[in-house]
Amino acid sequence: MSEIKNILIAGAGSIGLGVACSFANSGFRTQVLSRNPDRLRGKLPSGVDAISELPDQAPDLIIESIPELATLKQELYAAVEHAYAGASILASNTSSLPLDELAKPLQYPDRFIGMHYFFPADVTEFVEVTRTAGSSDQTLQAVVEVLKATGKTPVILNRPVMGALINRLQHAMLREAYYLIGEGIVSPEQVDDVARRLLAPRMCVTGILEQKDISGLDTHALAQRSIVPHLYNSPEPAPYLQDLYKAGKFGLKTGSGFYEWDGYDPAQVRMHTSQKVAHIIQAMEEIGVGHGRSLPEKAIV
Repeated sequence: MSEIKNILIAGAGSIGLGVACSFANSGFRTQVLSRNPDRLRGKLPSGVDAISELPDQAPDLIIESIPELATLKQELYAAVEHAYAGASILASNTSSLPLDELAKPLQYPDRFIGMHYFFPADVTEFVEVTRTAGSSDQTLQAVVEVLKATGKTPVILNRPVMGALINRLQHAMLREAYYLIGEGIVSPEQVDDVARRLLAPRMCVTGILEQKDISGLDTHALAQRSIVPHLYNSPEPAPYLQDLYKAGKFGLKTGSGFYEWDGYDPAQVRMHTSQKVAHIIQAMEEIGVGHGRSLPEKAIV
């Protein structure tokens, strides 16, 4: 049974609210720390309270999901440690900042760990749990247990690495997609169509490594020799994406990005997306695609 009962989410963005929903729906006492809690009225699930200051009683787990600025995060960590003297496990949802650097000023580094959720956080199954150099075994175990209690699958990384596992995989694929689109070879629609209707269904069943075992590592190894030298391998951020950023085209929130979003309600789009992801996950469970490999019975030889 998890030692964690009371949860505080610091940050009320889309990820933070999704994390709060995940815990509240699983019966945990959950609070959201926000600079402006009044704006959250009507947006919080039942059982979640919005507060503007750290509570008097130490939460068992504090998950920080504030903007990706090290100074802001470390200011919050200092306030937490001053208030609770290491009584709370402190976790960061950062996806881009080095955890060991964030941990350097901490007085209680054994109580610090990475917990990286993915949008939509209330629906998506996986959470990356990254140990820092100072994270204790007890902290790791407590976090793993509470995530399982909310129906999540922890992906444990034994040490920090920039981008962790899932973002590294995503960015490797995206870097190639941005290059091909930027060079005028393919369109964003073609990339997404292939990802949705070819790569995604196959990956649902065999992942990316098991599929290569099934199709043959000899073929795969030889193909790598021909293809890998021609992949886009610049260490610089992709110009195509950076040009969109410089033009203020941030996607759904500004009305334009890879696609045009004029006339769409962002909240409705995000809700619709979350519902579809939930349906796909349910369908995977119904056909027996879940944890581990999905294989027929072994042949008797």
